Amino acid sequence: MNEYVLKTNQLSKKYHRKWALHKVGLTIKKGSIYGFIGQNGAGKSTLIRVITGLAYPTSGTFELFGETNERQVIEARKRIGTIIEGPALYPHMTAAENLEAHRLLKGIPGKECIEKTLALVGLQDTGRKKAKDFSLGMKQRLGLGIALLGDPEFLILDEPINGLDPMGVVEVRELLKKLNQEYGITMLISSHILSELHLLATDYGIIHHGELLEQLSAKELNEKCQQYLHIKVDNPNRAATVMENKLSTQAYEVMPDGAIKLFAYVDMPRKISKLLTDEGLVIEEFMPMGEDLESYFSHRIGGVQHG
Repeated sequence: MNEYVLKTNQLSKKYHRKWALHKVGLTIKKGSIYGFIGQNGAGKSTLIRVITGLAYPTSGTFELFGETNERQVIEARKRIGTIIEGPALYPHMTAAENLEAHRLLKGIPGKECIEKTLALVGLQDTGRKKAKDFSLGMKQRLGLGIALLGDPEFLILDEPINGLDPMGVVEVRELLKKLNQEYGITMLISSHILSELHLLATDYGIIHHGELLEQLSAKELNEKCQQYLHIKVDNPNRAATVMENKLSTQAYEVMPDGAIKLFAYVDMPRKISKLLTDEGLVIEEFMPMGEDLESYFSHRIGGVQHG
């Protein structure tokens, strides 16, 4: 069985004289949630369009479910569900009618999948309510329902939570987790809402100006986004001495403003605060901190704010 759902090899796409993708080598493992990170215009949507057959690469190749032959790739695309640039809904139809219309368009036999899909995305009780009257979260879940028709093994979602209110974001996030964990669906999620991706993704790819800068697992990211205790006391030099003598650690850094970053004992904040207090130090600030995905991404692309 192929370990990877998608692999690209030197994949490139040129529009006029500009490379939208340049020699991208990306791998997505079966069962993963791959967070695809990049500024607007970085190449995320272009890669998705190439993989789904909406655009042709200028050069390079890709494997989809291990298939590289053009005819076999076309067949393999039947195993994909997509939401690209927002779900395509019929506003004056109900949720069930929308699913039925798309079932017919996709040539999926049998109507039993309609009720099953409605239940899966939590829209089984919407009755005669038209899609135009749905909340954004409901519309996005209906879009996911359409993408799930035909039981895809791989979901490709372009900005699936863009524009949602906080409740809608939670609804979609929990649904995506369920689809991955209970149904084993592999996902490629392109998003610029990095705080939300950090709650979902098992793997990440960072793209900038059409080039894939880095791929890393959630574990590797967490190691790079190192956590620490931020400590401010009335005498930072004495606090440093206490840490070395009492904790036998040099895993700290005294910042120019006197704040201390303690990289050891992060999971033992009470022990550290008690020690400092017992040593006669006055604690002014004390909190766990660490770089998040957003700041890591910003540093990785050179401090440029993402769009």
